[in-house]
Amino acid sequence: MTKLEIRNADARRLFLDHHALTGDVGGPHGPADTLSLIRRLGFVQLDSVNAVERAHHLILFSRASGYRREHLASLHHDEPALFEHWTHDASLIPMEFYPHWRHRFRAAKARMEANPRWQDRIGPDGEKVIRNVRRRLKREGALMARDFEDKGAGGWWGWGPSKTALETLWRTGELAIARREGFEKVYDLAERVIPDEFRRARPSETASTNWACREALERLGMATPQEIAAFWQLVSIDASKKWAAAALKRKEVVEVSVEGADGSWKTALAPADIEARIAAAAPPPAPMRFLSPFDPAIRDRKRTGRLFGFDYRIEIFVPEKKRQYGYYVLPLIEGERFAGRADVKAHRAEGRLEVKGLWLEPGVKLTRKRESGIRKALTDLGGFTETPVIDAGAALRRARDG
Repeated sequence: MTKLEIRNADARRLFLDHHALTGDVGGPHGPADTLSLIRRLGFVQLDSVNAVERAHHLILFSRASGYRREHLASLHHDEPALFEHWTHDASLIPMEFYPHWRHRFRAAKARMEANPRWQDRIGPDGEKVIRNVRRRLKREGALMARDFEDKGAGGWWGWGPSKTALETLWRTGELAIARREGFEKVYDLAERVIPDEFRRARPSETASTNWACREALERLGMATPQEIAAFWQLVSIDASKKWAAAALKRKEVVEVSVEGADGSWKTALAPADIEARIAAAAPPPAPMRFLSPFDPAIRDRKRTGRLFGFDYRIEIFVPEKKRQYGYYVLPLIEGERFAGRADVKAHRAEGRLEVKGLWLEPGVKLTRKRESGIRKALTDLGGFTETPVIDAGAALRRARDG
C-alpha cells in the first residue's frame, strides 16, 4: 500500500495546529479556556527561569493573549483541575490523566531504591526520616522543604534528608504538590489534593500504555514511535513500537511519508483520518509571536529542524563566552515558519523589556512590515510581563543592517 505523502507546507500547518499555534490568539479567555488549552497540549511545562517570563505562563500567553497568571493558580491550587508531576520535565497535567501516572510512581520507587546516590541523600536513617515527614504532614498539613531543620544539609543540589523524603514520597505518589509559593513546592498528602475518583482508579499497564501512545499521537499529529514514547515519557520505545504495530493492524493509524524543510522524506505514523485533519487544520494567525525557549513546539530540536529548518538550542547552561546568541533567546514565529530569534530580558523594576539581540533566519529581511510586526509582538509581550517600555532600537538597527 502506497504511503500518503504529506508535503512540508501541510506538515508545518498540521503540526502548528496540533500545538495550538493556529487560530485566533486574541479574544476573551478565562480559567476554563486555559484548562481546555492545556488539555489540548497535554500538559504545560513548569520552569523557574524568570528572565522574561516563566515558561508555563509564556507558553500559554503565546497561544492566548487573554491568558492571565491567576488562571493557572486557580486551576492548580483551588479547583484542582491540574496536578503537578513529571513528563519530560516538571509539568502541570490535567487531573483526569492522573490514574495513568500510577505506573510511573511504581517505576520511580524501584529506581530510587536501586540508586546509591539517592540513598546517600536521604541518609542511613531513611525510613525514620520518611516516617517523620509523614507524621508532620498528617499533623500539620501542607509543608515546604524549608519547614524542616535539615533543609540544606544535603550535598547534591543542597537537598537534606527531609527534602529527599518529600521528593521520594511525591515521586512515588504518596504525596502531591498542593501549590507553589514563590515557585517553591508545597507538599501534602495525595488524599488531600487528588480527588478520590482519580486517586483510586487502577488502569492496567496495558491500558495506560495504549492511552499514552494514542494520546501522544493525537497531540503530535504525526510522529515516529520514538517521538510518541518521548511525549509523556510514560512508556518505553519498545512499548511504543508494539502499540504502533497493533494500531496499524487495527487500522487506527497509518504510515505516512513526511517532507522535511530540506526536501527529504521521513516515515511516520499518523491517525487514520490524517487527510481530514490536514484539510481542517487552521492556518497560523498573521501576527508575529515570541515563544518560550521551553515551548512544546520546539521541545524536540531535531524535529523542529527537520520540519521548519530552524536550528535552535537553549544556551542557559552554555558558558557566556561560548553562547552563539544569548542567555534567554525567544524563537520568533511568523505564519508557518520560524523567522528568527531574540535575546530578551525583562527589567521589572524599571518596567523595561530589553532586546539584547535580534537575529533573522537566512533569507528573511527586516522589511518595514516585518519590523512593525516584531515591534507589535514586543509590545504585547511587554504588556504581559509588565515591562511596557520596549528597548529594542539598537537590536533592530543591527538586524536591519544585516
